[in-house]
Amino acid sequence: MPLNNDLKKILKGEVLDDEATKAKYSHDASLFEITPEAVVFPKDTEDLKKLIKFANENKNISLTPRSGGTDMTGAPLSESVVLDFTKYFNKIIEVGVQNAESGHAVVEPGVFYRDFEKETLKHGLILPTYPASREICAVGGMVANNAGGEKTLAYGKTENYVMELHTVLSDGEEHVLRPLNEDELLMKRRRGDLEGEIYRKMYDLAKYNFDLLQKAEPNVSKNSAGYNLWDIWDGKIFDLTKLFVGSQGTLGVITKIKFRLVKPKPYSRLTVIFLKDLNLLLEIIRIVMKFQPESFESFDDHTLKLAMRFLPDLIKILKPKNLIKLGLSFLPEAWMTLTGGFPKLILLVELADNNEKNLENRLQDLKRNLKSLQIKFRISPNEEDAKKYWTMRRESFNLLRKHVRGKRTAPFIDDFIVRVEDLPEFLPRLNKILDRYELTYTIAGHVGDGNFHIIPLMDLADPKSAEIIRGLSDEVYNLVLEYGGSITAEHNDGLIRSPFLKKMYGEKVYKLFEETKHIFDPKNIFNPGKKVGASLKYAFEHLVRE
Repeated sequence: MPLNNDLKKILKGEVLDDEATKAKYSHDASLFEITPEAVVFPKDTEDLKKLIKFANENKNISLTPRSGGTDMTGAPLSESVVLDFTKYFNKIIEVGVQNAESGHAVVEPGVFYRDFEKETLKHGLILPTYPASREICAVGGMVANNAGGEKTLAYGKTENYVMELHTVLSDGEEHVLRPLNEDELLMKRRRGDLEGEIYRKMYDLAKYNFDLLQKAEPNVSKNSAGYNLWDIWDGKIFDLTKLFVGSQGTLGVITKIKFRLVKPKPYSRLTVIFLKDLNLLLEIIRIVMKFQPESFESFDDHTLKLAMRFLPDLIKILKPKNLIKLGLSFLPEAWMTLTGGFPKLILLVELADNNEKNLENRLQDLKRNLKSLQIKFRISPNEEDAKKYWTMRRESFNLLRKHVRGKRTAPFIDDFIVRVEDLPEFLPRLNKILDRYELTYTIAGHVGDGNFHIIPLMDLADPKSAEIIRGLSDEVYNLVLEYGGSITAEHNDGLIRSPFLKKMYGEKVYKLFEETKHIFDPKNIFNPGKKVGASLKYAFEHLVRE
């Protein structure tokens, strides 16, 4: 009997296996294509419990969670069953104010961030870890990838804002994960069920490998590579939410999330730096970081040219009240280009403050410091003007995906991170590697963190593509690891980077990743082939061919 019929018998939610649906769910924002056997829209937690018990009893059935489908690594792609959470698991259950500076929200994983933020802003609160795909991503994906974005420099990543997770684990039962003190941990370890076994084994793993794990953690400001084993036990608090955040649906299925929210600073201004000489980058970073920016972002000349080339699309995204006024707002950039040449890098420095006068004083001080370097820059006069820069930064990837013909975006070295102080030495070596491959690409990123996103354009139908991806990945990752960095700061591993985790962490730590997966998922039903058990051969066999 077809899988579709079996699932329909036990579930309240829809089960689809028509060609159009399978084609839609065979893609995310990555360079892969994998067609599922069926797509399920679970109605509620009871559906998920039944699904997991069904998968436990039937060989060759696996379950891959999916929310917004914006993942750039192939993580929500599967040949078996894909679970779409956006149709029914899409409720904002609660938003509460804790005090003048913070609050919380309880939400289901299928809620789109854009809708979530509208609701939290009614209470004067935000979840500050939104990625560039904020208009199309869902909060479940933010948790699954341990997302970060333009405000990570000031606020940190999603792992810092998850207070509690409701999950259905491999026993087909719902469990609540939250930080535990030593007494609470002891009670959990005494349980006779799967949850007790998980706490016993994960505690032993974290305790007896503590020094190894602390040494393995990359010495950078953010990291989404592998399982976050170094943060689950600090000697006083045991917290499995730290492990689940960033695990890409490989350990269980999230049904509910409790987030900590923060009150954003009410006043902010943007300074835009047009940099022709990259040798000045470290000095600019040194100056800017003294002012504790809320955001410190960058995009390159390719991105700026792309935005100008597809200006009508950019205008649609901006939705200006006055089209002529928007057009005139680009005159400063045109004049700077005419008088100073086209910049290699555009830097966006956002200062924010609770006091408007303090902000203005800091802004003027920054201005004086930057003038000493004799570089081109401007202070954006208002929010509308600043929005055009943020839109260029956030939308460049989507513009590439929609408009380039004959070649497509190929995110595979799209998220490495090194320490900021290593950039002057690191970047020239990186450019030499990239130049040898003669690819067209854009660079954007979080310059204040040393985190860059390189998106090449490639013809994936060309048989040489896989060879280029493998060779360039090896060279770039070897360079990143030489500087003690991470191969992924926020986009995570998925199909494209999981095969490199052993290279990054070594055999001993990788075996702990395998052990972690087995403790939670002994039958390998949750999103197999990601994090552990990954294969570059399998990944290359599923490159998009178009």
